[in-house]
Amino acid sequence: MATIALTSDNFKDVINNNDIVIVDFWAEWCGPCRSFAPTFEAASEKYPEIAFCKVNTEEEREMAAGFNIRSIPTLMVFREQVILYAEAGALPASALDQLIEQVKGLDMAAVKAEIAAEEQQQQQ
Repeated sequence: MATIALTSDNFKDVINNNDIVIVDFWAEWCGPCRSFAPTFEAASEKYPEIAFCKVNTEEEREMAAGFNIRSIPTLMVFREQVILYAEAGALPASALDQLIEQVKGLDMAAVKAEIAAEEQQQQQ
């Protein structure tokens, strides 16, 4: 699957209709972003069941601000609409593969139960 240009218009649709979504926040002028792009593209070919998305922070300033993106590239991973990972910096291919395998192996029922327990504790 080719990468998807993620915008404020298609964001909810992409997040809601894909089990795993990996988002690369980038900009044209960013050297590390351009260096990471082939790694990200190769992973999108290797894992066709995952939605690989790119957010151009220059064109989608509101979305970048909404996710508190302070430096780029920033990689964010969603699974079942839950943000599981958000880190600035380009990853080597092996680290990206490891991250993807960890996300795929998570027990999301346990993750969601943990989130619910934390939210309940905060309300008390």
